[in-house]
Amino acid sequence: MRIGHGYDVHRFTDGDEITIGGVKIPHDKGLLAHSDGDVLLHAIADALLGAAGERDIGYHFPDNDSKYKNADSRLLLARVVEIIKEKGFEIEYVDSTIIAQSPKMAPHINSMRDAISAALGIDSSLVNVKATTEEHLGFTGRKEGISAHAVCLLKSKE
Repeated sequence: MRIGHGYDVHRFTDGDEITIGGVKIPHDKGLLAHSDGDVLLHAIADALLGAAGERDIGYHFPDNDSKYKNADSRLLLARVVEIIKEKGFEIEYVDSTIIAQSPKMAPHINSMRDAISAALGIDSSLVNVKATTEEHLGFTGRKEGISAHAVCLLKSKE
């Protein structure tokens, strides 16, 4: 068994929607990023890569490579799954937390779980998504951006 932890953050910018957990959410801002800025999927990808003993998503999908410009993070996550499978691991469980003062995430949690489980190729019962605010403290509390944490459990296929 291997445990991994991932974290990601993106600041708000001009826009009218954000993508979190593979789900487009209407909002009065967008997220500044090279790809689609999906902090949740990026945190999950880093957790999986870390548990497999791999380098982070910035190494695998560099932000100075134009082929990842505006990339759908579900596709990047699917590639991460291929990497961990090549290393002889399979996903046992993923637990994650979105930290955002706004927009409200609760109405989108089930759709996020479905999108994440589809990208990972696992049952949605093996994916947990939670959301919290920071009670108006810090950069997320001031509505300057969104962050996410994820932990995962991998098991060896051997």
